[in-house]
Amino acid sequence: MSVCVPSTPAQMFHMLRRQMVRNVRKPLIVMTSRSTACGAASTSAMDELASGSFQLMIPDSFAKNPFLVTRVVVCGGKVYYDLLDERDARGLDDVYLLRLEQFYPFPAQSLSKELERFKTAEMVWCQEEPKNQGYWSFVEPNIEWVLNRIKAKHGRPTYAGRAASASPATGLGSKHKSEQQALIDEALTVRGK
Repeated sequence: MSVCVPSTPAQMFHMLRRQMVRNVRKPLIVMTSRSTACGAASTSAMDELASGSFQLMIPDSFAKNPFLVTRVVVCGGKVYYDLLDERDARGLDDVYLLRLEQFYPFPAQSLSKELERFKTAEMVWCQEEPKNQGYWSFVEPNIEWVLNRIKAKHGRPTYAGRAASASPATGLGSKHKSEQQALIDEALTVRGK
């Protein structure tokens, strides 16, 4: 089975295309929100649709010197766009954003190759969902395995997101907004700054 969280129309197209052209049929679970698929930031150029393939993860398109990166934020889904907007608004050039597009099977080899460049950086997993309801419990040991494999300075990722909760949402827009801003701040703020 595959569990995917596509964040662009091109990724959605190539994920579905990959599903159809595979020699072996596997169940496909797609976890994405309507706002991600229809959001203004989530766009794809025609050439991304015409050529290309499904990417297990999408590296940061902002050219970074690996030696200047002090924090790598790994995330999936809609929260990426909030992180990107805030990083750009703050003018941060030491934070690298990495989107996971497929959670299962976990892309450990691809992630190892990408994170190899940032061995000294602090690793953070960011999610919008409460700690006990999102991907954290699945990705944390997998990211830890990758970090130990590449002999990273920080052997475990830290968590940036909502606290554990019995409810999937607060039910109050202003509370949701303040929690969202807090998790974005936590994800982008390097310790000691």
